[in-house]
Amino acid sequence: MTNEKLGIIAGEGKMPVYIARQAAQKGVAVAVAGLKGNAREEDFRGVCTVYKDFRLGQMGAGLKFFKEHGVTRVLMAGRVQHTSIFSNLMPDLRGAKFLASLKSMQTKHILSRVIEEFKKEGIEFVSSALYLEHFMPPAGVLTRRRPTEEEQKAVQYGFKTAKAVAALDIGLTCVVSQNAVIAVEGMEGTDACIRRAGELYKKSAEKKNYVAVVKVARPNQDDRFDLPVIGKGTMQAMADAGFKLLAFEAEKTLVLDLEEVVETADRNGICLTAV
Repeated sequence: MTNEKLGIIAGEGKMPVYIARQAAQKGVAVAVAGLKGNAREEDFRGVCTVYKDFRLGQMGAGLKFFKEHGVTRVLMAGRVQHTSIFSNLMPDLRGAKFLASLKSMQTKHILSRVIEEFKKEGIEFVSSALYLEHFMPPAGVLTRRRPTEEEQKAVQYGFKTAKAVAALDIGLTCVVSQNAVIAVEGMEGTDACIRRAGELYKKSAEKKNYVAVVKVARPNQDDRFDLPVIGKGTMQAMADAGFKLLAFEAEKTLVLDLEEVVETADRNGICLTAV
């Protein structure tokens, strides 16, 4: 065991668990602040030295937790269901003052301000992809099936559209066909957006085979928060919707369980490409 310590503000999903596991294997002591309603303590057993649940907005309690355990580096990882803002928001005194000081409720602004508050207490945020760089593929097609010429045109249009939407801090994913937008990701998240687009597409009178689901990073993405992530659930959503092409931004998108994701895509005839 080294003297190195890492704090994780953990949301839902495998990403924070994988980071904790990789850190533990390197002898790093991990303190996990789990966001109630998103993270699960049982997922971190054996891969962290201490775990504690917090509600959204408990900034003072969270800072005290990390400082008590000697943590000076933290990261945020995992999905936070946007509905938690309505169901699990219970700020402490410092959290209430922080919320009152916000000039915008956009995700990027809120998280940037959170980073500033932690820095005041001597705690630095590091990349959300720490120890997971091998899950960020370079440009290229990852699957047996390659995109058709028409699909490549759809990807180009979808990429520009997704970038514009991401710049507005709405979502990172869009679903397009030809030069028409079928769906844009909102609060529901990527997988639910894909399924919603599938329902809309099934009702379409004229169907083509060149629908593209495109996921991008924000322009000037800060890798300390809200990185684009794809996983096995995304592949299942693609299969459920009947879509055959998923494009994502190369070297900026985490593909968790990469080998299994590619296997699932191949099994369902889906083209998976980093652009």
